[in-house]
Amino acid sequence: MRVITEEQVLAALSKVNDPEIGRPITELDMVRGVRIDGLDVALDIVLTVPGCPLKDKITNDVTAAVTAIGAGRVDIRFGSMTEQERTALAERVRGGPQKAPGGQVVIPFAQMDSDTKVIAIASGKGGVGKSSITTNLAVALAADGHRVGVLDADIWGYSIPRMMGVQGRPVAFNGMVMPLQGHGVKVISIGFFIDAERPVIWRGPMLHRALQQFLADVHWGELDFLLCDLPPGTGDIAISLAQMLPNADMLVVTTPQQAAQRVALRAGQTTAQTGMKVTGVIENMATFVAPDTGREYRIFGEGGGQLLAAELDTALLGSIPIDPRLREQSDAGVPLVLAHPDAPASVRIVEMARHIAASKPKRTLVGKPLPLRF
Repeated sequence: MRVITEEQVLAALSKVNDPEIGRPITELDMVRGVRIDGLDVALDIVLTVPGCPLKDKITNDVTAAVTAIGAGRVDIRFGSMTEQERTALAERVRGGPQKAPGGQVVIPFAQMDSDTKVIAIASGKGGVGKSSITTNLAVALAADGHRVGVLDADIWGYSIPRMMGVQGRPVAFNGMVMPLQGHGVKVISIGFFIDAERPVIWRGPMLHRALQQFLADVHWGELDFLLCDLPPGTGDIAISLAQMLPNADMLVVTTPQQAAQRVALRAGQTTAQTGMKVTGVIENMATFVAPDTGREYRIFGEGGGQLLAAELDTALLGSIPIDPRLREQSDAGVPLVLAHPDAPASVRIVEMARHIAASKPKRTLVGKPLPLRF
């Protein structure tokens, strides 16, 4: 007669991750009881917070894992952690308290041992496709196996939730916020916390605090890349981000015409005063190929991206052709690189993502860059 042991059940559950924290539920001490009657299994599982919005996913994942080892019926009884248990869990997940001895907020990405490459994506003016490029780069990096997060720092004109097809309200407990996920990318945005029709009318101090909370209070976990979608121009948010993460890199997005190139130059030049470094320029809407004739048109002129890169003493990472589907897929919440991977614009974006990944410094086990050159 076939039997199931508690050890087998726990081994199966060790492969089930909490969908918000991203660690096994056994490691997080969420499994509190296992009862076996023949091939039937009953489990006691505690959730991090009462009414967890991902309770159904946990139910499905646990049921699938236990059924896979031969269980018949799987009954799950849910409870929730106490305040003390949540406090202990938050500190364990974070690796300790998030306050420095003097009470100063600790931003993990600013620490010397951080292995996350932070990339601020900026533009001098709106309408150049900066957010579309951010989401497509993030998804392209994630598709290649990198751990990626997107911080929507455009507090006034947030658009990342729609473009990533993510909606809902992040779960928070004990000062720790869990980012939502879309297409394998972790995402945080002010759009998750306010009414979609409500304008955000904030000034400098409130913007600074919001950005600080996104960086310090959100549990990003281990990331290879954090892409920060900045608002256009050189305002408070860009300055605050540079103060909090002076070692971050910046990519500047422009279109070929001179007007966009000149204002993008000012955005890039702000990095010289903040410690950030411009590591590349991306030229969007470079050409348009007529679908009926195949003739190529340079609607917005040409040469702006190359000129901007030269003036900022950096590289032109690539030029992206106009593709109406880039906008259509952004509105649909499925980035172009996923929906139409063979499109010329997708191919260019994937090439740029791989260039960015290849340029990430290699590190030793103690988190210090290795002095390697290729």
